[in-house]
Amino acid sequence: MKLRLGTGLARAELIAALAAELRRCGTGHTSRVCVDGPDAAGKTTFADDLAAQLSRFGPVIRLSVDQFHRPEAVRRRRGSLSPQGFYRDSFDHDVIVESVLRPLGPGGDGRYLPGSFDYRADRATGAEPMRAPASATLLFDGVFLLRPELRDHWDFSIYLHVDPEASLARARVRDLALFGSVEVIEERYRRRYLPGQELYRAQSRPSDVASVVLDMADPLWPRVIRAHVPRKRPDAAP
Repeated sequence: MKLRLGTGLARAELIAALAAELRRCGTGHTSRVCVDGPDAAGKTTFADDLAAQLSRFGPVIRLSVDQFHRPEAVRRRRGSLSPQGFYRDSFDHDVIVESVLRPLGPGGDGRYLPGSFDYRADRATGAEPMRAPASATLLFDGVFLLRPELRDHWDFSIYLHVDPEASLARARVRDLALFGSVEVIEERYRRRYLPGQELYRAQSRPSDVASVVLDMADPLWPRVIRAHVPRKRPDAAP
């Protein structure tokens, strides 16, 4: 099944189509795939579902940007509700590039770091590098993954689009236990997360550079709104 613009597919069908495209677009090294999108877009679940499909054909490395936070003092240095701080200070992009994306890319040794920082404990994890299995696929989810510091290191990128109000509506349910009240969720999203995402979209234009952009207004029936799939390598899997 091919990805076609404007097409709405049942989620399972779309996941299968994406997995087929990824298998056709082999790289000669670990395929580095990101699932980007705003908060509460469904990135983690989508990446998990895609990983399950891909694991039928080969090994999958499953990572998240949440494993590469910076210390709280750095994340909050512009203020706890700063959208600039959310976009610019949340994650250690140098570690992601030098310890994950370059080693798994062309000419890399295949030894990658599975995480660097536990933001809940606010301390480094002390994790040791791991070696990627042959023909592995990296599936990496999180926010801000198509910013200039990272975008050229992905072999394939998926951006999940949801409107800001839909993101907030989902967060009111998803994040209630985390933040304790709808009022706190509203404040954090309207003052930090949503403006931070707006800054990201304005400066990095993720929907213009992603390989595939999906409208996730209905998570069970995603709609393809961009499909720029890389050409197949001659020796890629059929």
